[in-house]
Order: sequence, then C-alpha cells, then structure tokens
Amino acid sequence: MAGHAHADHGGDKRIALLIAILALFLALAETGAKSAQTEAITRNVEAANLWSFFQARTIRQTTVRTAAEQAELGKAAADEAARTAIAAQQQRWRDTAQRWESEPDTGEGRRELMARARAAEAKRDRSMAAYHHYEYGSAAFQVAIVLASASIITAVPALALGSIGLGVVGIVLTGIGFFAPEAVHF
Repeated sequence: MAGHAHADHGGDKRIALLIAILALFLALAETGAKSAQTEAITRNVEAANLWSFFQARTIRQTTVRTAAEQAELGKAAADEAARTAIAAQQQRWRDTAQRWESEPDTGEGRRELMARARAAEAKRDRSMAAYHHYEYGSAAFQVAIVLASASIITAVPALALGSIGLGVVGIVLTGIGFFAPEAVHF
C-alpha cells in the first residue's frame, strides 16, 4: 500500500511539472497575443491615417484641376497679358496636381500613400491573424491545465493524456501565430 502511495506521489509530481510547463506556454501565448493585438491596432490607425491623407490629396487635386479648367474658360475673354497670366497659373495648378498624384521624394503622393496604406493594412491583417492563433493557443493551454489538475484530483490518467494533447495543440497554434500567422485561417 505504501508503494502505491509513493507511485501516486511521483505521478502527481509529473502532473505538477506538466501544469508548470503548460502555464509557461500559456504566459508566452498571452504575451504574444497582447503584442499582436497592439500591433494590429497600431497598424489599423496608421492605415486609417494614410487613407485620410490620400483622400485629402484627392480632394485637393480635384480642386486644383477644376480651377485650371475654370481658368481655361476665362482665357477666351481676356486680353493677351491676362491670357498669359492665366496660362501660367493653369500650368502651376496642373504641375501641382501631377505632383500630388506621385511624389516619390516625400512618399506623400496619392500613389505612394495608397501603397503605404495597403502595406499598413497587410501588417494589420498579419498581426490580427497572429493574435487569433495566440488566443486559440492560450485557450488550449488553459483547458490543458484544467485537465491536468483534474487528473490529480480524480487519478484518471486519461485526463493527463488529454492535457498533454491539448498542450501540443496549444504549442502548434502559438507556433503558427509566431512563425506563419496567415498559413492557417479560422
């Protein structure tokens, strides 16, 4: 009888070690989830700001083009000096509108803003995918810890095996979140 109690005690130690390992992975998954969530929020704000800037550039560009077209109508009625001044102003407006379309030096042309906004959205989407994998991994670790704890109380080895299985699932999901969050979609 005493040998049986000793064997149970050794099994309890192994289960306690399993719980500690699962708790460690749970902490890592939760940290990864929070980091990915923060990154996703940051990238979402960045993308929204860039799309707002893009929209402002589009409105300003349209306004300048409209002014140039309106001035075209005024050229017909004006004298030669006025027509020359109007033509010069029109060219400045057209140049400005063209510069706003693409401004590689500053990265603030509409084309560049669109590319930057799409890149921020892609980073946001990757971070959200990672976040979801971390969260599912965390859930697997939490349930595994509960099963491992229950196996000590009930002395049912199948619960410990289920705990190990869920722990492996948690490790896989957390690994996917870290290494390839867009590889598996839920």
